[in-house]
Amino acid sequence: MNLFDPNQIQSKMDKSIEAFNTSIASVRTGRASTSLIENIEVEVYGQKLPIQQLATLSIPEPSLINVQVWDKNNTESILKAIQSSDLGINPATDSDFIKVPIPPLTEERRIELAKKIKTIAEESKIAIRNIRRQSIDAIKDSKKSSSISQDEEIRAMNNLEKSTKEYMSKIEQISEKKQKELMEI
Repeated sequence: MNLFDPNQIQSKMDKSIEAFNTSIASVRTGRASTSLIENIEVEVYGQKLPIQQLATLSIPEPSLINVQVWDKNNTESILKAIQSSDLGINPATDSDFIKVPIPPLTEERRIELAKKIKTIAEESKIAIRNIRRQSIDAIKDSKKSSSISQDEEIRAMNNLEKSTKEYMSKIEQISEKKQKELMEI
């Protein structure tokens, strides 16, 4: 297995981008999105399960998420899990549904969430840099053991730097887009 194969490096970096997208999807903007609550863990049946495995989530209007619980015995547990999340939302039960109203964000909360997005972006950039460092080590080891030539080493290093810059740029663009979306009123 070639540890500095451009396809493997790209695959690892793609996974970092996917993880970044998943992380920021749960950061609340002004409008309702099921991704806000679908991964909140609920203590049921002696284990923790995400809400999406216990209920159907829907968005009947821009500022409301409906949670239709499959097993009515779990309604109270899901309600408590949503209330104790750091989203600052207050759900209510309505016969067959848990209604999760998404209130407008205050300016202070928007700034706080923008900082959170920047932190998540920085963590993702660190993951990309770690992939780069591991790849550089693999390239240098291959050069030391004479399994690649100096030209191949230089080409691999250049490709690695190009990929690293490209993925760092992608993270930055996604982060800026999410922050802009967050700051819209």
